[in-house]
Amino acid sequence: MPKRIMIAGTASGVGKTTLTIGIMAALHKRGLTVQGFKCGPDYIDPAYHTAVTNRPSRNLDSYMLDQEMIKSIFVHGQAKADLSIIEGMMGLFDGESPTSNKGSSAEISMITETPIILVVDCYSMARSAAAVVKGFQCFESNTKIVGVVANKVGGEGHFQLVKAAVEQECGISVIGYLSRDQLLDMPERHLGLVPSIERGELDPFLTTLAEAVEETVDLDLLVSLASDQPLNLETASSPFHQKSKEQVRIAVAKDAAFNFYYQENFELLQANGAKLVYFSPLAGELLPEDIDGLYIGGGFPEEFADILSDHREVRESIKNAILDGLPTLAECGGFMFLTESIITSEQKHHEMVGVIPGKVTMQQGLTAIGYREVQGEAGNYLLPPGVKAKGHEYHYSTFEPTGEIPYAYQTKGFFKEDKEGYMNLNLVAGYTHFHFASCPELVENWIEKCKERSND
Repeated sequence: MPKRIMIAGTASGVGKTTLTIGIMAALHKRGLTVQGFKCGPDYIDPAYHTAVTNRPSRNLDSYMLDQEMIKSIFVHGQAKADLSIIEGMMGLFDGESPTSNKGSSAEISMITETPIILVVDCYSMARSAAAVVKGFQCFESNTKIVGVVANKVGGEGHFQLVKAAVEQECGISVIGYLSRDQLLDMPERHLGLVPSIERGELDPFLTTLAEAVEETVDLDLLVSLASDQPLNLETASSPFHQKSKEQVRIAVAKDAAFNFYYQENFELLQANGAKLVYFSPLAGELLPEDIDGLYIGGGFPEEFADILSDHREVRESIKNAILDGLPTLAECGGFMFLTESIITSEQKHHEMVGVIPGKVTMQQGLTAIGYREVQGEAGNYLLPPGVKAKGHEYHYSTFEPTGEIPYAYQTKGFFKEDKEGYMNLNLVAGYTHFHFASCPELVENWIEKCKERSND
């Protein structure tokens, strides 16, 4: 089994993403096959992982997914890798609840039995760093912190002070550091950053980061601290193994405007008999012919609203197919694209596909963020009565419908319940990004609807 290690932090902003990406890039440069994972629902950090490892990074989320599914994704994702690196989120113990480890990086480390390298912000701190590390060691006995990286130190001398204190008081190795004068600040992470990562515009930064990590972090020691103990899986069969031959063709909109997809969503569709046919609305590609379903995921169509609007034939091809009953799922950016128009933050109106009656208006700040438990409204073929899925909502826009509309979902967050989305004919759309592994039945229902379409 490939070795595995987690890079976690004492809090958000301590530099774990910078360090994780640097370590991945440096080890990849050495010729190791590195597999990236990210705790939580984030799309941006996995885009970095994918860019430096040349392997699709995967999310491990213990709110959306049960423990066996997390293990299955982990084992499946690290096939043929030499080393898996899991990047934590927030602080090690931060998650769904202030009174438990639920949804935290710590819980993921326990589920996957992965040892932890703890990143500590050591700015203006020396011996006190040992107190911080010891607190994290003692807080949860089922986590295994095996090493520390000191971030934002003043230089080699400051690092040696931290190293001496932590190794004496905590009994674990301080495997390296990043200096606060190395000018390695990450670019501001926002949704629009993903295309620039995929286009390679940040490659010079990633190269510099890898070189810095190679210089001040003991990578050989890090690899030696990783675990290669096999995981205990209760089920022998993976949900990602092919269950049936290809029976339907599902078009997937995938380009700079639509690129927020969980890799497992694609693989579960394929395992259940779907051939995925990718196309780019942004590049002016019409909806592919001879398809039985359509998937338009999240992204940021608002940043390309003028281009999408100009591609009238693309919009018409999608609209006509949906109105003809094509089984379609649209999430967040895809939902926005299917409305009548998007109004940008500059108050410019751009015509969109127009199958959802209403308009989307961009706002200055976040309008929704958080996990969602979702059940379908009456008539929702993806989520019929008694079937629930989980996902995440994150957007800067508001939707204003034209009159009464048929909602697609009832959503439950940590603080409120609501109805959202739109449903008509075989179109199911809304702001929620689903993780299909939270509800494999959703995939099966979609495939069956596509088969009905194929046989008509």
